[in-house]
Amino acid sequence: MILMDLDERLDLIRSDRWIAFDRATIVLNRLISLMEMPRQSRMPGLMVYGSSGIGKTMIAKRMESLYPSNYRSDLGVTRTPILLLQAPPAPDERRFYQHILASIGAPMWGRHTISELEVRALSHLRGMDLKMIMIDEVHNLLAGSYREQRRFLNMLRFLSNDLCASLVVFGVNEAAEAVRGDEQLARRLDEHFLPLWDDDVEFSRLVQTLIAAMQLERGSGLCVQSLRTILGITGGVTSRVFTMI
Repeated sequence: MILMDLDERLDLIRSDRWIAFDRATIVLNRLISLMEMPRQSRMPGLMVYGSSGIGKTMIAKRMESLYPSNYRSDLGVTRTPILLLQAPPAPDERRFYQHILASIGAPMWGRHTISELEVRALSHLRGMDLKMIMIDEVHNLLAGSYREQRRFLNMLRFLSNDLCASLVVFGVNEAAEAVRGDEQLARRLDEHFLPLWDDDVEFSRLVQTLIAAMQLERGSGLCVQSLRTILGITGGVTSRVFTMI
């Protein structure tokens, strides 16, 4: 970075890239442990929840990047260890299956029943050697009725069972209550809460890690009072802290 010109360095600093702070690394290690679990009929999973902007999506994308798809030329198939999906705006099974098919490059055009979409999606997913399904923005299910929420959660549990893959969901605090409403799913998903940042050593380390990754030519000039000001303005939300710094 030191050898780059000013505009290049600014672009890199402003880019969306991974910053390995402690709190996120702890979640990543839990997800990696799930990936290393031997296959079983009821795979354990994880629910990661917290306020909007706290870093859930960033963690999900980082985890996906650690296990990229790879093409096996000897078998003529593509292995995809992790499938990262965003939940539809409402708990719509049809739309979700269509989203799965589109994301793996197997869209279905025209009008199809939910059963047909399900069979097509599962037939593709079984051949991908899938070990983890990650659903981001799972709080979108709150846009539906109680019955629609239950059907959507049943579908997620069914996919995990059928594929013997760990299910990981990311959402805001309110979504946790909805997921807990499905007792069978809740028993299988451990919970990991990401709180807002507080005025403590952990927050100081976060800021130091971020500034170090920016490779500034001169010292930042931030002091203890600066950190408290940043914390007060941003409300302890990770994305706001990153943007402000």
